[in-house]
Amino acid sequence: MLIKIKNKFDVTVSAKLTAKLGNTISVDTPSRKTTHARYGVWRVKHTGKSYYLHANCTTSPEHTVVSYSPFKIGWYLWES
Repeated sequence: MLIKIKNKFDVTVSAKLTAKLGNTISVDTPSRKTTHARYGVWRVKHTGKSYYLHANCTTSPEHTVVSYSPFKIGWYLWES
């Protein structure tokens, strides 16, 4: 997606997010419950439409495009 935007609009684009190992977390788990945890880079899903506008003002059929961008790094916790 970034390459398409760069080529079409002749701009500089970038995306960077780094997750490091060795992170720890401490939680209080209630009795008779289990705490689950996942660590990682969470992302946001973007959905849009893509089409070409021709010189005679007609358009090509629309296509749905999906891209993801980094959102945050961290823990996702839940209990069961």
